[in-house]
Amino acid sequence: MGHIEDRRDQGRGWRARYRGPDHRERSKSFKRRIDAERFLASVEVSLIEGSWVDPKLGKIRFDEFAERVFSSRMNLRPSTRTRDETYLRRHVLPQFGDVPVKLIRRNDVQEWVRSLSEDKGLAPRTVRECYRILGGIMREAALERLISESPCQRISLPRVNHVERRFLSASEVEVLAQAIDARYSPIVHVGAYLGLRWGEIAGLKRKHVDFLRRRVQIVGSLERDGNRVRYVEETKTINSRRSVPVPPFLIEKLALHLADAPETEFVFTAPEGGLLLYHGWRSRFWKPAVERASLGHVTMHELRHTAAALWIDQGANPVTVQRRMGHKDVRTTLQLYGHLFPEQDDLLTQRMEMLYRQSLAAPPRPENNTELGTLSGENL
Repeated sequence: MGHIEDRRDQGRGWRARYRGPDHRERSKSFKRRIDAERFLASVEVSLIEGSWVDPKLGKIRFDEFAERVFSSRMNLRPSTRTRDETYLRRHVLPQFGDVPVKLIRRNDVQEWVRSLSEDKGLAPRTVRECYRILGGIMREAALERLISESPCQRISLPRVNHVERRFLSASEVEVLAQAIDARYSPIVHVGAYLGLRWGEIAGLKRKHVDFLRRRVQIVGSLERDGNRVRYVEETKTINSRRSVPVPPFLIEKLALHLADAPETEFVFTAPEGGLLLYHGWRSRFWKPAVERASLGHVTMHELRHTAAALWIDQGANPVTVQRRMGHKDVRTTLQLYGHLFPEQDDLLTQRMEMLYRQSLAAPPRPENNTELGTLSGENL
């Protein structure tokens, strides 16, 4: 239990003294005794509840603690780490970097979110990413007992407007494949029929194409690490490691492509060899092809959406689409493409109607007292 010292004779008012869980004594001074008593009572309650935090620990600057948090993260992919560090450096540290962790308040966070959205004009998704990074760091601070609770609670965030995804038809895919440089025509088909991400396409190795069984193994990808791009033996998620069946026509196209492609370990390379980098390839080959095909604005990633749409149109169920896309679970698939399944609902409704009609046309079951006896009130 703590106690209060009268230090008015020294002109210092009242001092509340107590011992923390580590048995070290701490103190805080007040002008009025009642304030010291209230403080001591609150400390004793927090000690009993286990919610007490050392006030000295919360004095660490936010930028110092953020660096400690980021350096301890072991399972981040290089591209994810680079992205998060960029958001932290550009948008989070300028606001909170030199502020002690314990002095960051909820209203400070809300005002910062508003400023990012309204004053700086950042996109809603970018604002949410910045807030996610700040929230993660403050949760770590609460877990380490630097603060009693995170200030990132019930914060109003800008709404991300839904953008209708573009899905190409099979004929539009073919027009685009004919419009692009012949060396990269198979990329259009791989994207639109296999649903691979760009990093998976550019990182696809020859040894992972099984021509006999007509499958490709997705085990790695190209990723940006700072200012360079490298191949890593990992995918976006564990579920992204998958085996994707390939239609016969596409296996033939891949075989013809590899017969003339540069002798490297990768299926697709830059024109002069080496890794196929997205931004250069997009400006040099993709955009001109889209313009020649007169398809309007189409991004490379929309070929992945197109693949899902084509599968669903041909009767694929959500689980099959999930596995081929490499989604973590089927909820992601339904969130992205659930609206493409209405014909399945209509078909099920028709079958329920048929089932009911068949039940009316079926002959009635013969009465059998022995069989029905177990349902009678006498046997209950």
